[in-house]
Amino acid sequence: MSTATATPVKLAVIYYSATGTNATVAKEIADSAERVGAEVRLRRVAELAPQEAIDSNPAWAEHARASAGIPEASPDDMVWADAVVFGTPTRYGNVTSQLKQFIDQLGGLWQEGKLADKVYSGFTSSATLHGGQESTLLALYNTVHHFGGIVVAPGYTDASKFADGNPYGTSHVDAQGASPVDETTRTAARVQAERVVRIAAALKAGGV
Repeated sequence: MSTATATPVKLAVIYYSATGTNATVAKEIADSAERVGAEVRLRRVAELAPQEAIDSNPAWAEHARASAGIPEASPDDMVWADAVVFGTPTRYGNVTSQLKQFIDQLGGLWQEGKLADKVYSGFTSSATLHGGQESTLLALYNTVHHFGGIVVAPGYTDASKFADGNPYGTSHVDAQGASPVDETTRTAARVQAERVVRIAAALKAGGV
């Protein structure tokens, strides 16, 4: 059933991806949200790594070229959105510096209360099984609490989540490019996107 209303939910999917795993999940979330009636902005955060580091990894360099046409996220995307889904690879059990820099630029909006009362959710990936995925999402949600946002994690609200195994958000294990995003991860992303849009629509209809 579509959750579309007279005023569709505005969803910003804001992510960082080095070699493309999180970009694929971000696109799946964006497409799934659009299918249930949301207006979506798909945005990547700015790259901070030096060009020589990017060029040293063929997959990283190729993804940088392939994603050049995707707009970079800006603070305006946060103001515009009713709901925000952040995506980041795991770095030592935490978010990447690229996504963190974007978040750190939002201090003015936070002080003005413009990040509060929105729905937030997150997804991640790692190169090894259980490689800090849950701690990364929990660390990300610490920021949402400071925003005064509303965390909408997927939980075990769908039978597919028991296959995915992460109630905090969609996660994927990509062992150095050997494990591309599969149907389990895509289904988890769809479930998460639909839940975010549904809850955001209910809040919006209630005038929150």
